[in-house]
Amino acid sequence: MTRILDRRPNETAVLALLAVDGVLSALAGALLLPVHLGPVPFPVSAVASGLVNATLVWAAGHYAESARLAALPLWTWMATVAVLTVGGPGGDIVFGGRGVMAYSVLLFMVLGVLPAALVLRRMS
Repeated sequence: MTRILDRRPNETAVLALLAVDGVLSALAGALLLPVHLGPVPFPVSAVASGLVNATLVWAAGHYAESARLAALPLWTWMATVAVLTVGGPGGDIVFGGRGVMAYSVLLFMVLGVLPAALVLRRMS
């Protein structure tokens, strides 16, 4: 009984909003990934998405009872990236290109997951 009374009143709502923020972080990061710094593609959005994911996981850690639940924004981010790897109805793709951009999804996943994983590791 005391466990129920000790819970924060809007814990579920906050975690749901943080999960939606994980989806938005993936969408914004993926769509801005082809940004160039001069003639060279530079993954600014992948780095920014990783920092946002770390912040979302850190915030979820304050409302979640476990590190598994705190990882919810990261899970929604990864699920969104997985959906974006599938081509659209007209054959459109989000990730792809020539040269470095051929590996953009791998780079995006590593830079997006690593900071949040480090935050999760410090929580457990």
